[in-house]
Amino acid sequence: MQPLLVASLIRSICQRLLALLKSLNDDDWQRPTSSSRRTVKDVASHLLDGSLRRLSMQRDRYVSPNPTTGIQADEPLLEYLNRLNDEWDTATRRLSPSVLIGLLEWADPQLATLFESLDPQAPAIFPVAWAGEGVSENWMDVARDYTEKWHHTQQIFEATGRPSTITGRDLFHPCLDAFVRALPFTFRDVEADLGTTVALVATGDAGSAWFIERTRTGWIQISQAAGPVASTVTIDSLDLWRLVTKRRSRDAVIAAFPGIRIEGDPSLGGHVLDMVSMMA
Repeated sequence: MQPLLVASLIRSICQRLLALLKSLNDDDWQRPTSSSRRTVKDVASHLLDGSLRRLSMQRDRYVSPNPTTGIQADEPLLEYLNRLNDEWDTATRRLSPSVLIGLLEWADPQLATLFESLDPQAPAIFPVAWAGEGVSENWMDVARDYTEKWHHTQQIFEATGRPSTITGRDLFHPCLDAFVRALPFTFRDVEADLGTTVALVATGDAGSAWFIERTRTGWIQISQAAGPVASTVTIDSLDLWRLVTKRRSRDAVIAAFPGIRIEGDPSLGGHVLDMVSMMA
C-alpha cells in the first residue's frame, strides 16, 4: 500500500471547523455529540488540545517537568489518554466559545505549517497504535491526526444539524482510507489459510474497496485481490466512520448499522465489525 499523504488537507479541514464553530448559537455549543461523553463545546476544546499539544511537543520539543502529566507506571495507554482528555475538558469548560475559536484560529494554521514541513517518510514522534504500529512514519502519524480533525468536526456538524461541508470525496475519502489502515491489525489473531482475502467495500461518493490478505507473517493490506475473495463486507461510507470511531460489541454494531452486508464466509467477515481506528 502506498503512503497516504494528507498534510496538505489539514489546513482545509481546520478552516471548515472554524467556519462551522462561528455559525453556532449559544444552545448549539451545549448540544451532546455522538461521542456521548462530550458536548459540542467539549469536542471543540478537545480539538484545540490536540493542536496545542502537538505544537508544544513536536515543534517546540517541550516536555512538561510535572511528572504527573506523563504516563504512570503500569498505567494502560487508553487510561492515560482518557485521563489527559478529561483533565483538559474540565479545565477548559471555564473558557467561552469565543475564546476557543480565537485559540483555534491561532493554533491550527501553525499546526498545518508544521505538518507540511515534515518529511513524510521520516520516523514520527508518535506511533499509530490502533494500526498496530510500534514505530510509524510521519505520513501515518499525520493521517491519524487528520482523522481526529475530520471525525470530531463531523460530530459537531451532526450534533448541531448543520449541513456538512466535509463529506465530499476530497476530504472524506482520505479519512476513510486512513481509518482502514487498522484492518490488518484488527485481524491479527484471526486464523485463515495462506492467500485468504477479505474485502471491505464502502459505498457512496467517498467510498472505495480495500483488501487484506493472509500471508506467512500475518495479515497485510493489498491494493487489489489476486484471487477469489473469501468474504466481502459492504457498508455505507457514512456508517463506516461511525463504526470505527466508537467501541461497540458486534451485536451493537449490527443493531446500529442494519445496512451492513457480509457476503461469503460470515465468521471471517464478521471480524471487520471489530475495527476501531482510534485509541480514546
